[in-house]
Amino acid sequence: MNYSLLQLSRKNFQLLNNSLSNWGGNLRNLLNPLNEPKAIRRGGSAILTIRTLDSGVRRNDTSVSGSGTTPTTEHNAGIASATENRGLAMTFTNHEPSTSMEEKSISRQISEFAVGLKYADLPAEVVHEAKRYLYDSIGCAYGATKTKDVTILRKLYKKMGGKKEATLFAFGDQMPAVNAALVNSLMIRALDFNDIYWREDPSHPSDLIPAALAAGELVGAGMKEIIVGIVLAYEFEQRLCEFAVPGVRERKWHHATLTQFASPIVAGKLLGLTVDQMVNAIGINGCHNHTIGCPTAGKLTMMKNTVDPMAVQSGVFAALMAKEGYSGTEAVFEGKEGFMQCFGPDWAVDKLVGGLGQKYKILECSMKAFPTEALTHTHLSATLKVVKGHNISYDQIEEVKVTTIARACDILFDQHKYRPASRETADHSLPYCLAAALVDHQVTTQSFSDEKLKDPRIWEVIDKIKGEASQEFEAMFPAKQPSRVTIKTKGGKVYSEYLEYPKGDPREPMTMEDLEAKFDALSAGLLTLQRQKSIKKLIFACEKKKAKEFLEGLVV
Repeated sequence: MNYSLLQLSRKNFQLLNNSLSNWGGNLRNLLNPLNEPKAIRRGGSAILTIRTLDSGVRRNDTSVSGSGTTPTTEHNAGIASATENRGLAMTFTNHEPSTSMEEKSISRQISEFAVGLKYADLPAEVVHEAKRYLYDSIGCAYGATKTKDVTILRKLYKKMGGKKEATLFAFGDQMPAVNAALVNSLMIRALDFNDIYWREDPSHPSDLIPAALAAGELVGAGMKEIIVGIVLAYEFEQRLCEFAVPGVRERKWHHATLTQFASPIVAGKLLGLTVDQMVNAIGINGCHNHTIGCPTAGKLTMMKNTVDPMAVQSGVFAALMAKEGYSGTEAVFEGKEGFMQCFGPDWAVDKLVGGLGQKYKILECSMKAFPTEALTHTHLSATLKVVKGHNISYDQIEEVKVTTIARACDILFDQHKYRPASRETADHSLPYCLAAALVDHQVTTQSFSDEKLKDPRIWEVIDKIKGEASQEFEAMFPAKQPSRVTIKTKGGKVYSEYLEYPKGDPREPMTMEDLEAKFDALSAGLLTLQRQKSIKKLIFACEKKKAKEFLEGLVV
């Protein structure tokens, strides 16, 4: 394909309009409104594409195929004379039909990779890491069996009934696959203790594991196929976190907006969708799950942990629709009024679809050492090092100053976070989490119980904690997650700790001993020590089982 990009200003509008008069109409009709890309066609073939440079779309907006006629030399010369200023961009194209990757839609490139991926393609370290995240996620699910949100949702779906297609973690209830996907995803997510990946956007890829399990159990799949689905979940959820620059969270949208694109890929893989069917599934789900940012802003509710599982559930349903022949928008990412155009600039398309299969993103994900919002972790680690290392009790403290990245100050230090009234707000409140660490010298799931929220010692120390935004630290994020915690005692002594990575980061990973301790603590009220060991063995040898048999082995 040959093309040249010419730039011109609106002051040369008339010159260009005259130059194009023999090419299919005047320029004003082509550019109405000016920020929409338009193509001039001759004989049904697009040969000229025009767009404004200030439209915020940094790519070739129009897919051009078929044969065309190259513009004449006199037309090229006339247009080229108008290029002294910026304003409009135009592309001349002359090529035959192509099936190269750059000519395929984004969703088709994703679908071809997903449909083609096999268990035998996965390196041993990738399979092992998928099992580690499965182990971590099931531990989180056990820990959430008695939370209010899980209790309500499970009760609701049991009332509704339906076909017994898929199994709930721990409880063993069976219900329609789309419903089981939601409840199981919420169980993993409810304590905010599952994994975290944060680049331009944050995400919790393990929220997607139930999409693979529910769809897989429905069709009688084995756990090898489930592992492939898990790897795809991490691959595309994490790639989507690098796609928008800046991230959708910085544009006031929740990262469930990204999960809507990943969930039909995961479910579709287990359902055995063709490439065309998976393209449709992505298009179906990507049309209606855009989630605004308020679930994680201000006073938080149960929806903080539910919006992402709902995007997972919807993806399972979208994949089932596509399997039955339902169609969806193929150009859901890059097309007219698609995701990229509606959400505005900029987009790193290569981060989403470049180099697929060369390495796997699951190896870059992080686990959580604390059941709290991800940006609290380095601060908690630094705080605990100070108070435990110097044996400082909460009543000795005069002041705590936390230096952090700017976005952490905005999310974690807003006024609602100093008086959290719910677990959902408390585990996203850096002042509360630090106060719990100062009082108890640890942070566990019990740090957010109704009883702990009433602990007077928390409220005695919480107002002594102040946040300080650092532009230097901001520039280091997300490659590093820097924190400096400085504690001044009533006796006038000052102690400080600086850290760049939290425990669980790939550069400071949780060991198997760490993971086992976390799993055992989360499941202690449900499982005996013997059952904890047998379930660990089941998970790390799961490739020998069918999905249904595996889930039945997790029932308490």
